[in-house]
Amino acid sequence: MSCSLDGYVADAGGDFSWSAPDEAVHAFVNDRVRDVQTFVVGRNMFETMRVWDTWPPGQSDAADEFAEIWRGIDKIVCSDSLGAVDAPRTTLEPRLTTARLAEIAAAADGAVEVSGPTTAADALRAGLVDEMTVRVVPHVAGGGLRLLPDGMRADLVRVECVPLGDGSVFLRYTRS
Repeated sequence: MSCSLDGYVADAGGDFSWSAPDEAVHAFVNDRVRDVQTFVVGRNMFETMRVWDTWPPGQSDAADEFAEIWRGIDKIVCSDSLGAVDAPRTTLEPRLTTARLAEIAAAADGAVEVSGPTTAADALRAGLVDEMTVRVVPHVAGGGLRLLPDGMRADLVRVECVPLGDGSVFLRYTRS
């Protein structure tokens, strides 16, 4: 996830265009998600990311590569407002519980990424997340959808800090 310097993934109006990566940052992100086997996302994240299922090649090398990576990853959409999903390699989980997420993670042969602050909130509070990664963007949103949920407490150890060319910083933490 990307967030503003003040900890928001989208501003009060729902805009997150300020977090769009440039070509070099997008290539960096591609390298980070290449080993993900399963994405667990909510309805909003699913609808945002659907563009990658039908991405027309030739727009940029990094975007084309991400589309290929995205199409090769299994997706689980957590939503009780969707009746069905019609995207490749995608299944619907109407109500994701922490027990079900633990089952998904245990059954996976590779990395499982829970993406989206709303979908990840219970997993974060329950301590099911082993690693947190975030790209902090040099933007102050002033309010909106927060990256981390209220009530979450964790002691973390920074294991990676990478300054990126667009002024953002990639951070990776594990639980201590």
